Formats: sequence, structure tokens, C-alpha cells
Amino acid sequence: MKIYLASGNKNKKKEMIQLLPEHEIVIPSDEGIDFDPDETGVTFYENSLIKAKALYDIVHCPVIADDSGICVDALNGAPGIYSSRYAGPDFMKGKPDGTKISQEDQNIFIIKQTNDAINSGKLPEGAYLNGPRSCHYTCAMVLYLGTDRLYVAQETFEGTLIEKIEDQAGDGGFGYDPIVFLPEFNKTIAQLTSDEKNAISHRGKAVKQIQNIIKNL
Repeated sequence: MKIYLASGNKNKKKEMIQLLPEHEIVIPSDEGIDFDPDETGVTFYENSLIKAKALYDIVHCPVIADDSGICVDALNGAPGIYSSRYAGPDFMKGKPDGTKISQEDQNIFIIKQTNDAINSGKLPEGAYLNGPRSCHYTCAMVLYLGTDRLYVAQETFEGTLIEKIEDQAGDGGFGYDPIVFLPEFNKTIAQLTSDEKNAISHRGKAVKQIQNIIKNL
């Protein structure tokens, strides 16, 4: 089946090809489609649905969209849906002019902001799954086949944020992966092989649910 992926992120396309090898995965830029919908939702699911519907209205073919991001417990779940636009504590939802900072700067900012929150002694109340540096990725994925034919899967991927940018490790994955440590593997996400990551990641688990749905269509 030809499935359009509602994203301009080539790293996401690469992961989806690995996760859905039996299908043809196409992103809008592959076919010269100008695609940049306004993500006005306040949840991962809402933004995923916005992207899925916007692309379906153009191609009228099956679409998969996902919205994902990193949520840090010490920052009350931030940057969350703003992960790709996050530009430090002064621009939690991104810069007003829409410009983005480098991933390296994002990693530096989020570690420093988390350290500052922990050292302030004013952490949000509650239990932390992996201690005060707990964080997780969330992925909300939508398979969109038309107005009344949509399917949703949402999954998380738990870890802890490293303490110093100097401790980042690995050249796999993308985004915040080099600074998210997995205690059970004694590695960062970026140090996992593609197969290891896809077996346990937020996106990998969501795709498995979508795969089962596709098989039963």
C-alpha cells in the first residue's frame, strides 16, 4: 500500500520505512507537494490529526501522521508539543519569528533548564518514574482514510535526561536522542541500533498498533 507520511522530516521517513517495510512510504516533498499546516492543537493527538487531514485533503490517499516530542517531568512536561520549536526557557513555545535554533543548542538549553529546576528545590509535586530527571517521548499517530475512517495510537518511551551536555553519546536516531539515557540499557537512545530503538520507542510501538489495524482493514 502507498501511504503518505504527513511530515517533512526525512529522519521520520527513514524510521517509518524501517517500521513498515511492506508499504511504500512517501512524504509530501517527494512529490513536490508544498505542505506546512498550522499546528494549532494543544495536544499531540490534535496536531497529528490536523496534519493527517490536511495532507489527505490534498492526496486523497491513506495518510499516517504523528506528532511527537519530549516531556521532562521537572519542567511540568515541557517542551512537549513544542519540542521542535523549543528555544530555551525564554522561548518555550518557539521564537515569535518562527526561526529555530540548532538541535545542539536545544539539547544544551533543556539540560540546563532541567538542572536549574532540580537545583531550585521547587520541583513539581508527584512521583517520578525514574527520579527527578525523568522524561519521556510521546507519539500520537493517526492513520487517516477519510472523514469517518481514522484510527489513533498513542505511546510513550521512558528515560532520564543526562546531567551534562558533555555526556551526550551516540550518533543514531535524531532530535534529543543523544541526551536521553535508558537505565535498563545503560545507553542513550542514540546509542541503540535501529532495530533496538524501533522495538521499544514511542513511534515503534505506535506503528505496531497501526500495522494491526491496516492488516484488518
